[in-house]
Amino acid sequence: MIFSIRKLALSLAAVMAVGAASPALAEGGSLHPRSGGFSFEGPFGTFDQNQLQRGYKVYREVCAACHSMDLLHFRNLGEKGGPFYDPHAENPAQNRFVRALAAEIEVPDIDTETGEAIMRPATAADKFPNPYPNRTAAAAANGGAMPPDLSVMAKARHDGANYIYSLLSGYSAPPAGLRMSATQHYNPYMSGDMTPFWDGDPEHVPPGGFIAMPAPLAAGQVTYDDGTEATVDQMSKDVAAFIAWASEPKAVERKQAGIGVLAFLAIFAGITYLSYRRIWKGVAH
Repeated sequence: MIFSIRKLALSLAAVMAVGAASPALAEGGSLHPRSGGFSFEGPFGTFDQNQLQRGYKVYREVCAACHSMDLLHFRNLGEKGGPFYDPHAENPAQNRFVRALAAEIEVPDIDTETGEAIMRPATAADKFPNPYPNRTAAAAANGGAMPPDLSVMAKARHDGANYIYSLLSGYSAPPAGLRMSATQHYNPYMSGDMTPFWDGDPEHVPPGGFIAMPAPLAAGQVTYDDGTEATVDQMSKDVAAFIAWASEPKAVERKQAGIGVLAFLAIFAGITYLSYRRIWKGVAH
């Protein structure tokens, strides 16, 4: 009996050891995302409006050339908690900042008189324009790899904003001994398995994977209106924050509602307990 218990304990320990190693294997050996120190993390976190404005600028001037955000309308930028929210605006569609930003972009439309295809300035009611007419064109323009839509990218990737920040700022030269094609780029934060392409020590396979997108950011690529220095690290954080907001624009309101519900439940629990004590006072249990 003692032997059986000892054998069972050793088996459980082995299973736990394998389970502890599973996350690293499941992620394909990629590096764990670095923390961006975002203000919106945690139950009481809120978005930094200045950072969201900088992030929108990076998206519009850099990312929008290849990546769509099909679930976002320009008016969303002016909603409460958004990058250009104005409490004095009658509604998001009437927000003067949003209307000005939308007017800078042209979107396809149909001439109501001739029926011909035209381009016109966008309005607050328009969706963010897709840089490609269809998925086939998107893939053909990018070597067969269609750039993913960024509308909910922070929700679609583990560790959301931290992953996006780490990926964008984490490009590095491929280690010697790693076989790559001309259209591939090495990133240690990209999920993948380098074993089939590694000619070096099999016990030291480099982390990360291949990504079709070359490093999209370079120092000074955008000029921030607030004077912030546009380093690769800063731009990566800012656009990651913007994508996180776009993935869940109501996140702050949801957190605040949750805190209110918890406060109500705490008060209700206290009242219930006091009522119980008063009703059953002096009654033997």
